[in-house]
Parts: sequence; structure tokens; C-alpha cells
Amino acid sequence: MAEAATRAKTKLFPSAADALKGVVADGQTLAVGGFGLCGIPEALIEALRDSGVKGLTAISNNAGVDGFGLGLLLGTRQIRKMISSYVGENKEFERQYLSGELELEFNPQGTLAERLRAGGAGIPAFFTRTGFGTIVADGKETREFDGHHYVLETALKADVSLVKAWKADQAGNLVFRKTARNFNPACAMAGAVCIAEVEQLVEVGDIDPDHVHLPGIYVDRIVHNPAPEKRIEQRTVRAG
Repeated sequence: MAEAATRAKTKLFPSAADALKGVVADGQTLAVGGFGLCGIPEALIEALRDSGVKGLTAISNNAGVDGFGLGLLLGTRQIRKMISSYVGENKEFERQYLSGELELEFNPQGTLAERLRAGGAGIPAFFTRTGFGTIVADGKETREFDGHHYVLETALKADVSLVKAWKADQAGNLVFRKTARNFNPACAMAGAVCIAEVEQLVEVGDIDPDHVHLPGIYVDRIVHNPAPEKRIEQRTVRAG
């Protein structure tokens, strides 16, 4: 009873697998934070693979790489559809898409970010100039405003959001570092349930309120992962 009360108060779960229990299920839509391999919830993705859930729709800026990030779930055929922006680093993704095994809803990067933001803000749809006159606009409503043509894009919502933060307090207030802030906050707000994987866990009050990037009201569960791998997609160095 004491353990349950503490967990309810802090939102903290002992492992990524425990945090996913009772939340993830076959056929769900998941919003997964990250920008390339920066700021991806590594432990939560591995636990999701081990859970065996399948038929997933994954909303994410990218599809990971072969054998890492969302590439793990592609390798086990747990993802049936990707809603993404950049997918060029994953050969298994390419193979599945070209063979018709994997659905893809392709989005310009800014459009994807705004669709997630709209989902979290309760905005059902919006018009954008991006994509007009391309295949991105196929089958979508278009309108003209002030001499410019716009495409109607719908908001994105998820059953579950999996995000990665640098620091959190036990109320779930999150701080992101640098590029990890690009998509993680929007993914968190777009999900009905949000699970955050964090590197540093501190007590409530230890984070200056002005430094909070995402209020804890959006976060339902927390997993402490102090030593993520933080793999780099492509390392480029100067010769000599």
C-alpha cells in the first residue's frame, strides 16, 4: 500500500517495462519523441519491443536506424504504419515500404510538428502553404487566402506518448536539452497518456519554474534511465 501511494504521488515506475504495463496494446497509435537519434526514449522503445504489442501506428519525426530506436520495432514487424518526416536512415524501413508491408503517411517536418502541436492544443485542423501542388496535398482540401494557396492538415493525437527528457522532478515537470526539445514536448501533449524517460530525477521544487519546458500535468508516468546510449547517426570528423 505504501509503495502504491508513493508511486501515485511521484509518477515514478521502477522500469520501462513496468511503465508500459496496462497502457500499451495492439493497434494503438503512439507518438514517439526524438529528432534523428537525439532525444529518443531508448529504454521505452526496447520495452515496447519486448512487450510484443503489434499493429502499431507510430508518429515520429524519423524511423530510427536499423537495429536501434524505432528500427527495433520495424525489425520485429510491430509497426504497421509510420507517420513521419524523415525516413532515410533505415534500410529495413525502405524494404518494408517498397514491398507494401508498411504504410507511410509522409509529412513535411514543420507540418508534422504543427499537427502534433494542434493535437495537444485541441485544434482539429489548420491550413498551411507547405505542400501545396505536391503529392502531400493529394486528396486534401485546399483554399486560397490573400492570393496564396493552402492545404488543410488535420491534427495528430496518440493513445500513448513516449518521450525522452534530460531532467524531471517527481511531479513530472520536464526539462529537455537542445535538439531533444524539437519534437518531444509536442509528442507529449498529443498523447492521451504520456510516459517520460529521464536521465536526471530530482525532487519537486529543485527545478526553477522558469526552466520547465513541459509542465507535469502532461506527464503520467516517469522512468529513470541515467545512462542512455545516445547513439550518433553519422559521425563526421575533419581529417588530420
